[in-house]
Amino acid sequence: MPVKIRLQRHGRKGYAYYHIVIADSRAPRDGKFIERIGSYNPNTNPATIDLKFERALYWVQTGAQPTDTTRNILSAEGVMMKKHLLEGVKKGAFDVEAADKKFEAWKASKESAVAKTKEQLAAEKQAKAKARLAAEVEVNKAKAAELAAKKAEAIEAQVAAAASEALPAEEAPVAEATEEVAE
Repeated sequence: MPVKIRLQRHGRKGYAYYHIVIADSRAPRDGKFIERIGSYNPNTNPATIDLKFERALYWVQTGAQPTDTTRNILSAEGVMMKKHLLEGVKKGAFDVEAADKKFEAWKASKESAVAKTKEQLAAEKQAKAKARLAAEVEVNKAKAAELAAKKAEAIEAQVAAAASEALPAEEAPVAEATEEVAE
């Protein structure tokens, strides 16, 4: 029975997440499986991988063949590195302690790289938010200046209208007074 480590699709259209499963290669993609060893969510940034490391290592060592995508996931999580180091121990290239030290050093560098990437993404997100806020403030200032100009024009128009209404009213009594004097 050829055993595969592969992804089993779940989720809705356009927003898939996957279970990492051990299954017979003849079984359907979303069908019967032997064991579920983790999950993979590519919708987050960076992608979220939850993996039972020991079980994945066991299945890889017993001969389960990962698909291309699951091979990349297992490599990113260190399963393939650990398998490689354990094979080196079997061949006598180095001892278990040296293999564990190499693996821990690799894992620490990987975690620091992931943390650095997350910090960089958070900083970019904050910078974008600040830029949007600054742009919004500029737009609001422009709208306020435009509104102030319109209000000033309206006040000037009212003052001019009041002045024009006041002038004819003042001229009319003067004209009546001149007519009375002429009589």
